[in-house]
Amino acid sequence: MSSTTRSASVDTGTTDPWSNLDEAGTDLNVNDFLTTMLSQLVTALRSNVTEPYASRFELTVPEWRILALLAHGETMSFAELVRQSTSDKALVSRTLRLLEDRGLVTLESEGGTRRRLTCRISPEGATLHAQVIPLARRGQASVIRMLTPEERRGLYSGLRKLHGLCTTPNKP
Repeated sequence: MSSTTRSASVDTGTTDPWSNLDEAGTDLNVNDFLTTMLSQLVTALRSNVTEPYASRFELTVPEWRILALLAHGETMSFAELVRQSTSDKALVSRTLRLLEDRGLVTLESEGGTRRRLTCRISPEGATLHAQVIPLARRGQASVIRMLTPEERRGLYSGLRKLHGLCTTPNKP
């Protein structure tokens, strides 16, 4: 289905609760909260886009995410991996152990302590990543292409702007 056809066929609702939003958010319904909408979208994307290709290679979504981050960063500290994955330390730690058990990553501790862990993708992990990444890109592109080029630019620009504003010291 073409992006124009798909975009035109989806009911986006007749009201836009954000256009005339006052500073207090007086008329904002919880279902129209940005956090609610993004959370629901992430869950839907994970189920319908990411899980199908990850499970095809016997990977969970967290395993795929960690593997992909290491493939692009090659070597990363545990702390940096936690930061970039936006997952909690416990999930990243469990995921790394599972990937290590499968021979997809290597973990080295500096000075014999687990507090300073260096994470690397193994050759086997890099091979697996090379098999999965084309499917991941295709899946992401298929969703992005459901939007018109103008909608894509607006969404990308808006998300980047909000991310920048929300990750600076003087958060909104």
